[in-house]
Amino acid sequence: MEAYLDNSATTRVFPEVAEFMTKIMCEDYGNPSSMHMKGVEAEQYLRYAKEVFAKLLKVNEKEIFFTSGGTEADNMAIIGAAMANARRGKHLITTMIEHPAVLKTMQYLEGLGYRVTYLPVDSCGRVSLEELRRAMSPDTILVSMMHTNNEIGSLQPIAEAAAYVKKVNPYTLFHVDAVQGFGKAKIFPKKMGIDMVSISSHKIHGPKGVGVLYVDEKVKLQPIIFGGGQQRGYRSGTDNVPGVAGMAKAADLLHSHYDEDVARLQELKRYFIKGLEKLEGIHINGLLPDMPYGEGTAPHIVSVSVEGVRSEVLLHALEDKGIYVSAGSACSSHKPAPSATLKAIGVSKEMLESTLRFSFSVYTTREEIDYTLQEMYDRIPMLRKYTRR
Repeated sequence: MEAYLDNSATTRVFPEVAEFMTKIMCEDYGNPSSMHMKGVEAEQYLRYAKEVFAKLLKVNEKEIFFTSGGTEADNMAIIGAAMANARRGKHLITTMIEHPAVLKTMQYLEGLGYRVTYLPVDSCGRVSLEELRRAMSPDTILVSMMHTNNEIGSLQPIAEAAAYVKKVNPYTLFHVDAVQGFGKAKIFPKKMGIDMVSISSHKIHGPKGVGVLYVDEKVKLQPIIFGGGQQRGYRSGTDNVPGVAGMAKAADLLHSHYDEDVARLQELKRYFIKGLEKLEGIHINGLLPDMPYGEGTAPHIVSVSVEGVRSEVLLHALEDKGIYVSAGSACSSHKPAPSATLKAIGVSKEMLESTLRFSFSVYTTREEIDYTLQEMYDRIPMLRKYTRR
């Protein structure tokens, strides 16, 4: 049996998406910048994608921009906003548990003379609005806060944080990395007071290498990619028509049975955590007080620390049985380093090296969960004995 439980790293593409993209690549393969009919046909797919995301986010089509993925969307939003608003100030705020696409971008801007405040989080991975209040200053031009943490599944109080930021300074921009949240939570930027939102295709059963950045029409960005002036000059480069269209198709399909899927994911998470209770020395990271089965957190992510077993050892022991999980963010998995998120929530040094992330999708079954739990029941006690020797 095979159990793919690393869906926060990437998801399986919907068959309908692959078929849709194949047609575009093999039949409607024109360049949307061309003026002939092949170009017009290609451009129609871009319009379709804009319509899909504008509808799902409840925004205007002209506020949708396509990128090469979540990382570029984050970079485009943060660097673009910082550069365009440097005259108003050079202070930026983010959190200590952001994805490297945000944290390293902030570090880059620090090297250019910007001042960055990194907000701490509590043991559940949540930002304090009081900490945000203390961090705000007259020269704060941007706050960037992720919706869903990619390692432990904690959810930030996005709407409340955005409202507070705008109350203190209506000119401060609010950016949300929604790469892990989109498709698992309803995100409506205008209603929530969000100026920019980053989305990634391959987290929602679309192709890799494509993403979305929502930018409110009132926001000014400095382009970071220059060329032929596509996408109103904000993001030059020949449009990835099959990728963009495939991503939109995936988003549309995913939201067509959204409520049912999210409820099912939440039940799978609850079932998995209850199953882990049968093992000694197991700690679930990011759970809220009095909510032992993951209520109030992302429905698809479970971070598990296992006493006495290194994460790499357990990861490969499970892999030998066809069970695929992660030892952290896949974006940095080839550069072993203690998890910034786990450190920020106070996980001990020993547990930092003994934590795995299990993440589900619409394809995950209870049979896969049962299979995974049984292998953990069988292997963890044995691995602990081996470690003690």
